[in-house]
Amino acid sequence: MSFPQGTLPNNITTIVLLGFPDVHSFNFLFFSLLIILYFGTIFGNLLIMSLYLMSKNLQSPMYFFITQLSLYDLLVTTDVVPTLLHTALYGELTVSLIYCILQLCFFVMLESSECFLLSLMSYDRYLAICNPLRYHSIMSHKFCVTSVTIIWFMGFIMSLTDLFAIQNLYFCGPHAIDHFYCDFEPILKLSCSDTSIFHYQVLILGSFVIMIPFIVIVMSYVCIGITILKIPSNTGRYKAFSTCSSHLIVVSLFYGTLSIVYMFPTKGQSLLLRQSLLLSKVLSLMYTVVTPLLNPIIYTLRNKDFKEAFQKVKYVIKESIHNVFSV
Repeated sequence: MSFPQGTLPNNITTIVLLGFPDVHSFNFLFFSLLIILYFGTIFGNLLIMSLYLMSKNLQSPMYFFITQLSLYDLLVTTDVVPTLLHTALYGELTVSLIYCILQLCFFVMLESSECFLLSLMSYDRYLAICNPLRYHSIMSHKFCVTSVTIIWFMGFIMSLTDLFAIQNLYFCGPHAIDHFYCDFEPILKLSCSDTSIFHYQVLILGSFVIMIPFIVIVMSYVCIGITILKIPSNTGRYKAFSTCSSHLIVVSLFYGTLSIVYMFPTKGQSLLLRQSLLLSKVLSLMYTVVTPLLNPIIYTLRNKDFKEAFQKVKYVIKESIHNVFSV
């Protein structure tokens, strides 16, 4: 049954997020683990942003982009994890339809922007390794700030496009979503309108947001790989590869989980459907909770400049505390 879009008031005004019904026996344990991961994510990403602002050695395009990635991860976690924590502790959460749609649109903006940012970071590594003589002339401060601004704007446009499309849908129920946050498919299942056009829109925009940055990343790393293989010494090859290995790990984690979630079939019967929904939620945990936590760990543990900046900041703080108490 379908209705003319935008002509009827919605039958539902609130939505129940079911979270993880299968872990109700371990609610407190699951909640405690999520709290630890959440605060670890906040601390790790704020640490990277603080070190960038406080250390002169980190004032380069690569670290500027890493700081932007930390900001995206921080905002994504803040958008999703509070509802996840509530469903983990109490079993479910009731939110308004408007809140649900806005959460989705904010999530789309951040994830779209992160896709473009990761491709820009791969281009940065391509220039640094394959064309180092032109690196500083191309990767100027103006270029970096302008590029990041455009990325934020493109993410906002993607989000706004989805918002305009969703607001024309008629929602008649059911009013429950078997997820821990408001995602595309669960929201569309609540609509009695014809969602085929919206599905095509998501497919086209999704291909643009995911595939084009992915192609740029692949082409960049093919060129990087060819250049690295031409370096005569093993030490030189290792040094060149180490400058982009962290980014390669982050890209693999992000695109791997994101692609499986949105390409994994969720249609089926009983047990198969429940298994696919559970897998989808577990993988969603990866790129909304685990990956934002791992990103700062990957970049700080594998990066000498971040380690040195952290040691200097720690020394300054220790000296300041010592001077205060000695007075």
